[in-house]
Amino acid sequence: MLTFSCRLVHTYSFCLICLSRSMASKTPVGFIGLGNMGSPMAKNLLKNGYPIIATDLFPESCKELQDIGAQVVDSPGEVAERADRIITMLPSTPNVLEVYTGPNGILKKVKKGTLLIDSSTIDPAVSKEMAVAAEKMGAVFMDAPVTGGVGAASLAKLSFMVGGVEEEYQAAQELLTCMGANVVYCGQVGTGQAAKICNNMLLAIGMIGTAETMNLGIRLGLDPKLLTKILNMSSGRCWSSDTYNPVPGVMEGVPSANNYQGGFGTTLMAKDLGLAQNTATNTKTPIPLGSLAHQIFRVMCSRGYANKDFSSVFQFLREEEGQ
Repeated sequence: MLTFSCRLVHTYSFCLICLSRSMASKTPVGFIGLGNMGSPMAKNLLKNGYPIIATDLFPESCKELQDIGAQVVDSPGEVAERADRIITMLPSTPNVLEVYTGPNGILKKVKKGTLLIDSSTIDPAVSKEMAVAAEKMGAVFMDAPVTGGVGAASLAKLSFMVGGVEEEYQAAQELLTCMGANVVYCGQVGTGQAAKICNNMLLAIGMIGTAETMNLGIRLGLDPKLLTKILNMSSGRCWSSDTYNPVPGVMEGVPSANNYQGGFGTTLMAKDLGLAQNTATNTKTPIPLGSLAHQIFRVMCSRGYANKDFSSVFQFLREEEGQ
């Protein structure tokens, strides 16, 4: 029994030593953009033992991450000086251009061999431009936009769509699997963005359809929870009905249960639909429902819904009918 106990203690000690070595061997990861999505993503990297060097345009966004062990610096360029793997999670194309190519940008200080992973949702053409600019500096740029929302970001259950040099995919995957449940290689730089834009166009169309359906059912006298139950056991079932229902009181833990706060902002959805519209125009692809969805979310932004979750389209429709 004593021999067994000693072996057990020895094995346990050995495991702790191995874990300690593993943690110590993980080199710092730079993280730029600590908004609703970026902050939980960076936290999950910390939980997996990666030292984080972070920055954000708004210093107050860094405090929570700093409190749990991240090192905060003043600019993207300073991040690039201290880390050779950098993840960016930014709201739009202008933000990406500023962070990468601005006066204090990443590419002003980037080290040769650095892996740059951009999880923002931007125009695929801009991702290609960033890849060329990074290559000139001896660095590698990959686009890896995400889907899943804030809840999935917190639970490390995001889905990443990755575009870039295939030989670098494994190195990117090592980090992305700390933040997501699904990591899919899509092809060359820009294909990750293409997949994300297509997904978000369908998401927008589906959310509007769900909101319209729920509103019609309520006006016909149906209880919204009962209608949701029926939809979710029928052919109309979709993510917007069974996971992210837009009707207040139907589900807990979704933005509609919190006055449409948090989640994925209407402004961002309008921006993503604008990207879909641009790429559709460039490729001469008809997207009548995508174009209509773009117009609806743009109107919502002008009517006070810009900072609300995009599922607030249900509330918007109710107000449009004067209720």
